Amino acid sequence: MRFEAGSYAVKLSSNIVSVARGIKKLYRNAAIVDGMVDFNVSLQRSSGIRGLLKPQVQFSFNGIEPFSPLPCAQAFPLFEWGLNWCVTSHDHRYLIIHAAVVEKNGKALILPGSPGAGKSTLCAALVELGGWRLLSDELTMVNINDSYIHPNPRPISLKNQSIDLIKSYIGNDPFSSVVKDTIKGSVAHVRAPSESLKAKSELAIPSIVVYPKFQRNIENRLNELSKGESFMRLAENSFNYNVLANDGFCALGKLHDQVECFSFHYDGNLEYAIRVMDSLVE
Repeated sequence: MRFEAGSYAVKLSSNIVSVARGIKKLYRNAAIVDGMVDFNVSLQRSSGIRGLLKPQVQFSFNGIEPFSPLPCAQAFPLFEWGLNWCVTSHDHRYLIIHAAVVEKNGKALILPGSPGAGKSTLCAALVELGGWRLLSDELTMVNINDSYIHPNPRPISLKNQSIDLIKSYIGNDPFSSVVKDTIKGSVAHVRAPSESLKAKSELAIPSIVVYPKFQRNIENRLNELSKGESFMRLAENSFNYNVLANDGFCALGKLHDQVECFSFHYDGNLEYAIRVMDSLVE
């Protein structure tokens, strides 16, 4: 199977039913690709006695197996995780930051965050409820020449309580099946909106960087953050900052010449969070 996964052409081979189901549901709006692909990947079920007693799945890229096998039930999340690895390990045309990024009114909002900070939940809310364009939920791709954001819209990854929270707003249809007991807990993915896929060739101008922090029973507040602190935090959250060396430093500097930076603490009230983010791009 050859298809577009975000801005990349992928050839996928698999003998696992859950992978086929996940692709059919979450990539049903993706274009079919003829000819050359960017990434040739495979997800295969283990064979022999182990395959019968304790089925596992192995991800491979061009014959390379970068990860240890996982339980077969985790095959579709492994496809998404593996594709992220392919991008961050091989495409150094961009400074790639571990952050969600969305766009509205011509302005891109970058949402970095450590696990549990609520960046993917906030990203899903902005896209599904707030009318923002999805550029990526995981990989903010900054052009090293002009600092524009290159879209890579793929399914949004949600974990644990965030799954039911977003389902309460948009229902089950855009979701993959929930996969439990992964290293990240329970995981499900939300299909990227067709509007975002249609606009994936439209670059976005970085305007705002917001560091979200979700915590129950916390006072909601938005505070300005110095560009120096944001620079250091984004450098630490970049996959290839050190690989790019001076190009990475210059790209991050150009980015911070254009953006305002904030920290945002919120208690899970997504309607309030959307209003705050909207106010930043009015």
